Amino acid sequence: MGTASSLVSPAGGVGEVIEDTYGGGEACEIPVEVKPKARLLRGSLRRVGASRPGGLIGASFKSTASVQELECVAEYERLKKEYEIFRVSKNNEVASMVKKEAKLDRENKRLRAELQALQKTYQKILREKESALEAKYQAMERAATFEHDRDKVKRQFKIFRETKENEIQDLLRAKRELEAKLQRLQAQGIQVFDPEESDSDDNCTDVTVATGAQSEYWNGGALGSEPSMGSMMQLQQSFRGPEFAHSSIDVEGPFANINRDDWDAAVASLLQVTPLFSHSLWSCTVRCFIISTDETQPEVDIFIRNYSPKLQRVCETMGYFFQVVNFSAENERPLKDVRKWEIEKSSLVILLLHLTLPSCLLEDCEEAFLRNPEEKPRLIYHRKEDGRISSVSVQQLIEQISSVNKAKTIDHTGGVEEGAYEIYSCVEKIIKQDILGCEMTELEGKDLGNKEESTAPEEEVFGDVLWDAHDEQEQMEAFQQASNSTCELGFEKYYERLNDLVAAPAPIPPLLVSGGPGSGKSLLLSKWIQLQQKHSPNTLILYHFVGRPMSTSSESALIIKRLTLKLMQHSWLVSPLTLDPAKLLEEFPRWLEKLSARHQGSIIIIIDSIDQIQQAEKHMKWLIDPLPVNVRVIVSVNVETCPQAWRLWPTLHLDPLNSKDVKSLISAECNFANVKLTKEQEKKLERHCRSATTCNALYVTLLGKTIACVGNTGSIDETLQQCFQCQDTVSLYRLILRSIRESLQNDKEKGFLREILCVIGVSHNGVSESELMELYPELSSAVLASLVHSLHKMCLLTYGCGLLKFQHLQAWEMVRLEYMGEGENVISAYRQKLVEYFTMQLSRDRVTWRSADELPWLFQQQGDKQKLHKCLLNLFVSQNLYKRGHFAELLSYWQLVGKDKSSMAAEYFDSLKEYEKSCEGEESMICLADLYETLGQFLKDLGLLSQAVAPLQRSLEIRETALDPDHPRVAQSLHQLAGVYVQWKKFGNAEQLYKQALEISENAYGAEHPRVARELDALATLYQKQNKYEQAEQLRKKSFKIRQKAARRKGSLCGFALLRQRALQLEELTLSKDTPDNARTLNELGVLYYLQNNLETAELFLKRSLEMRERVLGSNHPDCAQSLNNLAALYNEKQHYDKAEELYEKALDIRRRALAPDHPSLAYTVKHLAVLYKKMGKLDKAVPLYELAVEIRQKSFGPKHPSVATALVNLAVLYCQMKKQIEALPLYERALKIYEDSFGPMHPRVGETLKNLAVLSYEGGDFEKAAELYKRAMEIKEAETLLICGKATSRHSSSGDTFSLKSALSPNIFLEHGQR
Repeated sequence: MGTASSLVSPAGGVGEVIEDTYGGGEACEIPVEVKPKARLLRGSLRRVGASRPGGLIGASFKSTASVQELECVAEYERLKKEYEIFRVSKNNEVASMVKKEAKLDRENKRLRAELQALQKTYQKILREKESALEAKYQAMERAATFEHDRDKVKRQFKIFRETKENEIQDLLRAKRELEAKLQRLQAQGIQVFDPEESDSDDNCTDVTVATGAQSEYWNGGALGSEPSMGSMMQLQQSFRGPEFAHSSIDVEGPFANINRDDWDAAVASLLQVTPLFSHSLWSCTVRCFIISTDETQPEVDIFIRNYSPKLQRVCETMGYFFQVVNFSAENERPLKDVRKWEIEKSSLVILLLHLTLPSCLLEDCEEAFLRNPEEKPRLIYHRKEDGRISSVSVQQLIEQISSVNKAKTIDHTGGVEEGAYEIYSCVEKIIKQDILGCEMTELEGKDLGNKEESTAPEEEVFGDVLWDAHDEQEQMEAFQQASNSTCELGFEKYYERLNDLVAAPAPIPPLLVSGGPGSGKSLLLSKWIQLQQKHSPNTLILYHFVGRPMSTSSESALIIKRLTLKLMQHSWLVSPLTLDPAKLLEEFPRWLEKLSARHQGSIIIIIDSIDQIQQAEKHMKWLIDPLPVNVRVIVSVNVETCPQAWRLWPTLHLDPLNSKDVKSLISAECNFANVKLTKEQEKKLERHCRSATTCNALYVTLLGKTIACVGNTGSIDETLQQCFQCQDTVSLYRLILRSIRESLQNDKEKGFLREILCVIGVSHNGVSESELMELYPELSSAVLASLVHSLHKMCLLTYGCGLLKFQHLQAWEMVRLEYMGEGENVISAYRQKLVEYFTMQLSRDRVTWRSADELPWLFQQQGDKQKLHKCLLNLFVSQNLYKRGHFAELLSYWQLVGKDKSSMAAEYFDSLKEYEKSCEGEESMICLADLYETLGQFLKDLGLLSQAVAPLQRSLEIRETALDPDHPRVAQSLHQLAGVYVQWKKFGNAEQLYKQALEISENAYGAEHPRVARELDALATLYQKQNKYEQAEQLRKKSFKIRQKAARRKGSLCGFALLRQRALQLEELTLSKDTPDNARTLNELGVLYYLQNNLETAELFLKRSLEMRERVLGSNHPDCAQSLNNLAALYNEKQHYDKAEELYEKALDIRRRALAPDHPSLAYTVKHLAVLYKKMGKLDKAVPLYELAVEIRQKSFGPKHPSVATALVNLAVLYCQMKKQIEALPLYERALKIYEDSFGPMHPRVGETLKNLAVLSYEGGDFEKAAELYKRAMEIKEAETLLICGKATSRHSSSGDTFSLKSALSPNIFLEHGQR
């Protein structure tokens, strides 16, 4: 490698040297790879050479060695320059980006500003929309309020007008009283100067002489009314003031003077009389108590295993439960009280004997067979064996029973199986004939010539009204339970306040009876109802006791429906009733006003525990509207749960019990159990019962029962200490439950106790004993009876419609706390158990009213929509609910499922089509037709008229094919289909169908059957809608006559079955010694059979009553006159007029001697005898009696009372029949003046009298006056027709004297008389 000097060329310049150097030699290798660097270096060297003359010639090696540094510097400079270029370019880019960012920011700000402006505009528009909607709703609200206020003002004005009319009537009565006093003073010779003296209203003697006869009347059939001679109906009397005494019920109890015309209208009143009979007569359970020995236990086992289920099916078809109770031999002594209680409750007692009778059974046999005051059915089964003789005790017992009782006896000599079958056959007959009375129904059906009609749906008898007998039964039992107390608890002061409400002038808001839970509100109301029924029988009382929340009794739609049906029942109206809850709520006030316009006397509506109704304010809003003047409403609420809007009403608050009432209540319980408290214990109780929660009626009652229960077996002081730790009713109930649980023998029974209470607690309406035994097969009847006895004794459980329920709401709360406090899982488990049980019933085709009530409700509570939907599509479940009127409940289930009306109808129709594919045979096809008909009715009630036609037509086709075109069930289908066409305004189709149904019914039943009356009513309504009033009037009159006659056989609605059951159970009640009470009972039985049209049996009992009274009281006693009067009425019915005349005359003679001249009973006998004389044509004998009737009424009520006018009209009718028109005319005119003064010029009574006067004037030749009078009468009649049809407001005065809609007047009656 060369030296550094070799790089220097002395002959060249700087550039050349560098170029030469780099051109050759080893040094040239260094810059090869970095040629650009060499160029930079050369440039640098050139600049150096230029600055230093001589270039690099003679430079040192050190300077030459710095080339690398120079290259680095050059590289640095290059990089720096590139960096500057890069930095500038990037700065430019950043500046550009900043500009873009600023531009985008400005754009963003602009867009945000526009968005905010749009949002503000949107909010403004939204506010304007909301304001507009609010203004719209306010306007609609104001319009609705205006309409409501307008209607309210109308009602208030009407009430004001009626109140003023009442005041005017009071002034007129006061005027008449003063005039009467003036007349008495003048009669005594005292001269009274009156500058404005004028003739009395009595001096209406200037009359026109005329001839004529009596025309027909509109009204009739009321208690105390008297038939006008020659009239088809009866005039009603006013029952204001003293005329309450003209009710036979008021004078001599519910079964006093009977006359067919009186009792036709009294049946409904009989139904609300407090029941005087034991629980077994009203229970929905057929209880069979079996007394057996070890020898006859095989028969018992076979009977229970093989035949009890069959009897259960028989009872289920009739709506009853069936329960067999049998105690084993080892349980005889410990359960003595339980056995006695079961015997008292039982419907039937069976004694099974063989050779011996253990002494432990003797007491039960004597209790059941020898001490049987109600004469309930009894059966003795005696198995005999060849070569063996029964013991002396067995023979003696059978002889004793045979001598005092009519127990049926079975003497059996065969095997055990045959014996059990004989027992079954006899028990089945007893149940059907003696307990349920269904044999009589079947015979009646056969008499009609149609066996199948005995099983026709019940609502057919009552028109289109759907009546649930179980709901009514539950209310009767709730009323009995509420009034079941021996202590009045100082209620007298509250009675006065309630009486003041009834007597107060209208308008008056409902009275609020408030108090804490268990304060005695239900007891107060039930006791007051009993007093009102006793002292004011013409006061119509409608009551409803609300049970546990979410039970059937607390459903608002069912409450309104039941009250509406009761109004229809008491007004004797059988007409279609909507089941739509909303429409029903609207129609109830109209029905109330209609009945108030016709009912003579006050109407009182009582709803207990109204705050337990769900959404009470919404569904009971009719309470806040002005009520008719003769209607009073009383409701009870708990203080804590009373709706705020109701707190302004007049309130009767029940105060806590004072120390005296507490002491008397506890003493009554202790005395009943023969327990004596010391003075110290009484003082402790008095100190304890001072707070609001420890001195209410329920708490004190439970305290007394607890002390009485342990009084004979435990330490009272220890029990008191435990009770004193309980500061409210729920905690005291928990103590009672624990004491019952501790008294049980083993854990198994304690488990049953828990299961029973929990199952009842989660059910809808309760659980029956037979259902409990099916739910728990290992539960014996003896254990169940013992548990129920303990729970019932301590007021935890009670019976309601055959079901076990909690007696008080606090007991239900206690069970939830004690057993179900762990949460919803426990409740769901017990509900699932019930679901499985009732589902199993459905799978066995056992669709009873129980499964229909419970299963859908349980699915609803569980929230299981799928299973609920499937259950609803079970056609028999839905049919059962609908047929019993549970329309609102059925709709609520479908709403929960999420189906509207149309889809619901489609699903039902599809299900029916599927069911139809499996139907074979006549029976199943008839059942299918019933299902189609029910679906059609249901859709009609929903307003789906077009969809209702198809199922009704299909039902008609099936019945015509499976039965016969002339079968009565075909008429039923025609009737239902016509009803749809009426609502559809297709009157021509409807008329044709109604006429076909009428023809079939007349051919099947005869012209005087209630089914015929129903078709006539339907046709009359159709003609009314078409303004064919004359045809409608004739049909209504014909229908009324049929119903009046039918009522004599059937009674009113469900009343007939009730009366029949009472009579069957009381037949042998009076076989003991002669007493006045037994004689009265015999009289009652005679009346009951009389109402059932069983005249032969009625005659037997009435004769026995008369004979017993003559023996005990003497032949001249007024009670004997009652029996004579009733027997005479019976003979009058049988058309044995001679016998009736003799008995009426005897009764009249006794009453004339024993009673005051103006006594109501005397007036009754006078009336009945006068009617009889008229029937017999002895008009001369009838005249003095009618004159006496006028005299009695004038003495009782004064000369200006409406009842006097009624008597005058009746006397005038008699004179007309005797051709004494001159004597009749002043009587008519005086009666007309009294009616106008009392009722006003537009009252129906005025119209009746005007019509009679018109006929009299016409036949007397005064045609102009007759036409004028008749025109006035027709104007009144037309106004009445509008009122009946709901097209006009009520004109009834506050006096309560109104007209009945039972009858009608033919418009052409005047022409008929003129043609004569």
